[in-house]
Amino acid sequence: MTHHAQLDWQDGQPFSRAFGDVYFSRASGLEETRHVFLHHNELAKRFAALPEHGQFSIGETGFGTGLNFLCAWQCFETHAPASARLHFVSTEKFPLAPDDLRQALALWPELAPYSGELLAQYDTLTPGWQRFVLRGGRVTLTLLIGDALETLPELDARIDAWFLDGFAPAKNPDMWQPVLFEQMARLSSPGATFATFTSAGVVRRGLSAAGFAVEKVPGYGHKREMCCGRLERTPEPGWQAPWFARPQAAPSERSAIVIGGGIAGAASAASLARRGWQVTLVERHERLAQEASGNPQGVLYAKLSPHFTPLTRLVLAGYGYSLRTLHTELPQSEANWQACGVLQLPHDGDSPEKQAELAAAGWPDGFLRQLDQREASELAGIDLPSGGLLFPQAGWLNPARLIARLADHPNIRLALGEPVLELARDPAERLWVAYGQDGPVAVGAVVVIAGGAEAAAFDATHHLPLKRIRGQVTVAPATADSRRLKTVLCGEGYVSPARNDTHCLGATFKFGTDDLSVQPSEHRENLDMLAGLSPELYRALDGEQLSEQRLAGRAAFRCTSPDYLPIVGPVADRSAFIDRYRPLGQDATRRLDAPAPWVDGLYVNTAHGSRGMITAPLAGEILAAYLDNEPAPLPKSLLDALHPSRFLLRDLIRQKLKG
Repeated sequence: MTHHAQLDWQDGQPFSRAFGDVYFSRASGLEETRHVFLHHNELAKRFAALPEHGQFSIGETGFGTGLNFLCAWQCFETHAPASARLHFVSTEKFPLAPDDLRQALALWPELAPYSGELLAQYDTLTPGWQRFVLRGGRVTLTLLIGDALETLPELDARIDAWFLDGFAPAKNPDMWQPVLFEQMARLSSPGATFATFTSAGVVRRGLSAAGFAVEKVPGYGHKREMCCGRLERTPEPGWQAPWFARPQAAPSERSAIVIGGGIAGAASAASLARRGWQVTLVERHERLAQEASGNPQGVLYAKLSPHFTPLTRLVLAGYGYSLRTLHTELPQSEANWQACGVLQLPHDGDSPEKQAELAAAGWPDGFLRQLDQREASELAGIDLPSGGLLFPQAGWLNPARLIARLADHPNIRLALGEPVLELARDPAERLWVAYGQDGPVAVGAVVVIAGGAEAAAFDATHHLPLKRIRGQVTVAPATADSRRLKTVLCGEGYVSPARNDTHCLGATFKFGTDDLSVQPSEHRENLDMLAGLSPELYRALDGEQLSEQRLAGRAAFRCTSPDYLPIVGPVADRSAFIDRYRPLGQDATRRLDAPAPWVDGLYVNTAHGSRGMITAPLAGEILAAYLDNEPAPLPKSLLDALHPSRFLLRDLIRQKLKG
């Protein structure tokens, strides 16, 4: 579990209690960073040499106060072409608490334009990977929260320069291990460089053994020597499952068709548009956000397991990313969203004992804490039957407002009221054409299908095992007493604080129906749910007497997969996949090498279920990483768990596929 760094402040500078070492030079940390990491990786020259739309990736072992990152960002902005992009991937076992980071970075007023933007997004960090989008997407920061020896083996990236930082080898011997240097070599682009403040023999020998040419050069200030060098010997690549590999064929041009105007489609379009892609966002309705993303209030919080399942790991990463997106893109207001906190109350299958177990897992207070009945009632502003788990960063949002903001980009063209009936690919031009009722609707080198269960409506995606679950929300008029509710309450369902003088509550789960008409019986189900969640709020809304005429609501389909994880990534040709990997049905451990038969330029982003506001925005970044061959925002094992090919693979192994 993540624990924030424990600091002492000595003469105004941060000192790590755990490692008994300083974070940077007391004389001039700024100049030391520039000397060690920027100068000896020749970053100014390399940034200036980047082509239009070029990108550069830096890997770092030890984020600390972020000083190295901010200096690299400043250098990049000074020297790189305007269309180039910087990716910075950094590990950190003990991230600084937000207040400590703010205090540390205040020492460098020169970096305020950069540190201010970072601090605006930097909040309590949970375990796992956290993606930051800065400067409108020109700079991305991916923080791997955890031990570097555990996180780097899960990284899928090509690093151009390494900042080999961290506390001194004598103070932190656990990090400076051969596996660290081996992972650096595995992740390096050909000719990748490194620089480090230390010249310790164990470091030089480890780097040399991993294939780096190592040179001792003068250090900064009182440091007599440091090391730098470059990768000379590329290690032999280990076997990787080809059915989960990145497609290698580059698109013919940076143009994309995104089908679906909900949160998955808008997020996919926004992530590509930020990278300079020309995107056509196609929606069959006359307006965006008309399906499940059209509910008046969605809830943003992290429903977790104490066992760190793939879903929990995804939710943790997506929760942080969605919150940062909201804070960056939308001002808090009654129209947009409010970080009012979410109280998760016990219910069937989620007992107080289970909540206590989850709370005891060691989460940071700023992320989750357990409240007793009195504390919970006081925080909510209304009497509650029990205590619960508080997510103080969380709250509610109006999904349509976020979708509209994400789609509002000069590189995004909207094609509304245009149902896509067919997708065809011109192999000569290597372009896709989306056809509607009256002919072509859009043309692009890449297609992202993000239209919920309709994602399986095309020949190439028909094999995706998508299912629809009807959900109905109820909108009830607020009363003087109900307006006292200050936080979102969650349990079997949810109820939000008043917005536009109404409360949104729900939602039902109905299988096996195609009917989207609003049902009075489901209004009653939602009200009964509320009665169990908060009898006091139920009475405040006069729940017994609420008539159908006083209630509003809407129904929509959630799209889910058999394992309840989203489906995000490239699409394979089903028939060719079965033929190519059929031997796995006899022996699932066989290390087959044949490349996967991808449908060139076809991707999906769907099956987010009731968690779309948490998982879909980050899924847009996943697709962009695939398409632009940039560092992935999630661990490789988690990307594989979301991959569209996982169902074909499982059915092959279970011998369920005949052709």
